[in-house]
Amino acid sequence: MRMSFGLTFRSAKDHWTTNLGRQCSHGSIGLFVPRSPPLDPENVRELQRFVTLSKRLLVMTGAGISTESGIPDYRSEKVGLYARTDRRPIQHVDFVRSAPIRQRYWARNFVGWPQFSSHQPNPAHWALSNWEKLGKLYWLVTQNVDALHTKAGSQRLTELHGCMHRVLCLGCGEQTPRGMLQERFEVLNPTWSAEAHGLAPDGDVFLSEEQVQSFQVPSCIRCGGPLKPDVVFFGDTVNPDKVDFVHQRVKEADSLLVVGSSLQVYSGYRFILTAREKQLPIAILNIGPTRSDDLACLKLDYRCGELLPLIDPR
Repeated sequence: MRMSFGLTFRSAKDHWTTNLGRQCSHGSIGLFVPRSPPLDPENVRELQRFVTLSKRLLVMTGAGISTESGIPDYRSEKVGLYARTDRRPIQHVDFVRSAPIRQRYWARNFVGWPQFSSHQPNPAHWALSNWEKLGKLYWLVTQNVDALHTKAGSQRLTELHGCMHRVLCLGCGEQTPRGMLQERFEVLNPTWSAEAHGLAPDGDVFLSEEQVQSFQVPSCIRCGGPLKPDVVFFGDTVNPDKVDFVHQRVKEADSLLVVGSSLQVYSGYRFILTAREKQLPIAILNIGPTRSDDLACLKLDYRCGELLPLIDPR
C-alpha cells in the first residue's frame, strides 16, 4: 500500500513554504493506528484497579502512543512503516561513515521537519502528564523521539532514544536546537525544492536521489564537524549512564505500565526484565502482541488515547 502525502517544499519570495496534502494535514491521525476492538468496561476497570494499587508507577511508552498524533510507527500491522514500504530506518554506522548518506538523510529530514515538529500531544500524552501532576506517575520513560511528552508538560521523564528536536555535533558534542538548523538549511538552499511521498516515524520523508544531490548540508558552527540528530539510530547503543539511571527508577517503582510498545527493541525490553526480577506487576496497553505478553498480569489491546483518559489517577 502506497500513501502519497503531497508534501512539497520550495522557496518563494525569500522564505520557505510547505504545502501539505489534505490527507496529511488533517486525516493522517487515523491512518497509522491499527484496528482495535471497542473498549470493554471490564478491561477499563481492570486497568483502573492496577493504577489505583500502584503507589510508585513507572510508565514506559513507545511509538504506539504517538500514532494517534499522526506519527507512524515501524511495526504495526498494515499501517506501520515496515508494512507500507520496503524502506528501512537509517543505520548509525552508515550515517557516521558516509557524507552522501548524511546529505540524503538531512535533505529528507529538512522537508519533513515542518510537519514532524508541528505534531501535538494527544489525550494519552495529556493523561500521563496529569498523572504526574497528581503524584501517581513516579517516572516516565519514552522510547519516542518526538518530544510530545515534553509538549504535554511531563517533567519526570527520560527520553531513552534522545529527541529529534536537538542536534548533536559528532566532532565536539555541541548541542543546538533543531529549529536553528532548519534556518541554516534555508540559507544554504535558497532555490532548492522537492516533493516527497510518504512519511517515516522519525520525521523522514522519501525523496529521489536526483532531488538530494544538490542539497547543501551545514557543519557545526563551533568546530566544523558533521551534525547528527540527538537520537539513537538503529545499530547504535543507549548511553550506559542513561541505562543505569532508568534501571534505578525501575528498581524504585512498585509497578510498571507499558503504553504503545511492542517491546521488540532490547533497549526498552531490558527494563521489563528488570521489573520481572523485582517481581513488579506489569500491565501492557498496546494494539497487537508484544515481546512481554507472557510477563504481564494485564494485557489490553486498545487505543492509548481512548483508554488512558478514562483512568482516575487519584
